[in-house]
Amino acid sequence: MKNSYKSICSGLLMALALSSCEKFDKSINTDPNSPTKASGTQLIANAELYLPGLSSSPYGVHYPQYLSNTSFTDNSRYVTVNFNFSGLYTGPLMNLENVINNTTLDANEGPVVNQIAVAKILKAYFFWHMTDRWGDLPYSEALKGDANFTPKYDKQQIIYSRMFTLLDEANAAIVAGGNIKNDIVYGGDVGKWKRLGNTIHALMALRLSKVDPAMGATEFNKAVTNGMMTANTDNLAYPHLADQNNENYWYNQFTRLGRNWYAVSKPLVDYMLAVNDPRLPVFANKNSAGNYVGLDYGLPGSVTVVINNYSLLGSNLRLQNSPVTLVSYAQSLFALAEAAKIGWITGSDVTAKANYDKAIEFSIRQWNNNDISALPAYMANAEVAYTPADALRKIGNQRWVHLFLHGYEGWAEWRRTGFPNFLAPAPNNNGIQIPRREGYPTQERSINTASYNNAVSGFPYGGADDLNARVWWDKP
Repeated sequence: MKNSYKSICSGLLMALALSSCEKFDKSINTDPNSPTKASGTQLIANAELYLPGLSSSPYGVHYPQYLSNTSFTDNSRYVTVNFNFSGLYTGPLMNLENVINNTTLDANEGPVVNQIAVAKILKAYFFWHMTDRWGDLPYSEALKGDANFTPKYDKQQIIYSRMFTLLDEANAAIVAGGNIKNDIVYGGDVGKWKRLGNTIHALMALRLSKVDPAMGATEFNKAVTNGMMTANTDNLAYPHLADQNNENYWYNQFTRLGRNWYAVSKPLVDYMLAVNDPRLPVFANKNSAGNYVGLDYGLPGSVTVVINNYSLLGSNLRLQNSPVTLVSYAQSLFALAEAAKIGWITGSDVTAKANYDKAIEFSIRQWNNNDISALPAYMANAEVAYTPADALRKIGNQRWVHLFLHGYEGWAEWRRTGFPNFLAPAPNNNGIQIPRREGYPTQERSINTASYNNAVSGFPYGGADDLNARVWWDKP
């Protein structure tokens, strides 16, 4: 897998993805909206290069309080309000759109219907990440190149509907056994892509639990029927390499740049210590005294932190080739547990408990390299063991632990469920609350003024273009 991965792309520069792949014809850099020679699977591979950036972020990882800053604490105190989405449009989404609309795809690289289906799954996944951060976004008029520089913003409700359609189309179109070439994450295995698409479909559907449970239940059951992930080997995980141009973000921060800025947060360490969570030694290093000690979240930059007193991010999660998991089997099991508890699927507490227990097992398998020797004792802990009266809280808390480092996803689930309910805003921060969304790119105000103004004035629950307005599914 790694050798074929290197042959696909020897260089990875997240902000300059089109120029990094050796197998792309130079013309793609001249006219990125109309590539003439790059193949469909090369464009898919190029889009995949952006996947780890959806998780490895110095911003998203702070919102659900996975990490605390030892210095330069602005990110955990919500100083940055506006975030740029243009690179996701001009990079992976444009590549995928070119695959979806290409009438001359090469069947020698895998069945054309499978190439298009994979592109649709990835397009839905990227847009899901984006709309959950910003809310309403350009969608129906986006990705038109120079034909439209001022696309309207579609309502998030509409975007969700379109994403469900993309995933329906992908699921129906995939031809079993017709693997594709140049695929970085699954080695071309379209069976895994099909299960990924349906798992994403179910997770998206669960986002509607507060705002449109009827639609959510319908879409969730559709995904279950079509077939979701069945093992950790189905996980969507980006495989970094021991290569400077293609290395893990946290390796770059800690080792290459020497930035010991990221300790595991006190809320997470305290919660895991109290239940003797076997994943803690993976998530965190011991401090110089040989203990796991989380750093208080969101401290002002004026506070001096003695780094050796706290647990920095676990060493094995910041190796040069440490993978980044984006969608996981355990995540799908937590979703099934919640769906059973709220009545979206049959079985009530019996089914909920079975999936909850299995989710924890496969989370520990994922993080601890299949070592589940501590699982029986962990499951016997009163705070961990499934109880019908407290099921949603326990599911939410365990999902939060499992999603460690995937900050934007952990943040989305916290906004939706309110769990864990012990997270507090950064202290002594002028009353600024934990963000509910991210602000639009500042340039949208000047280059797409009318569409921007319409979007802001149409926020579903009011508010300004800041960190406090809520996206559609985040119903107060």
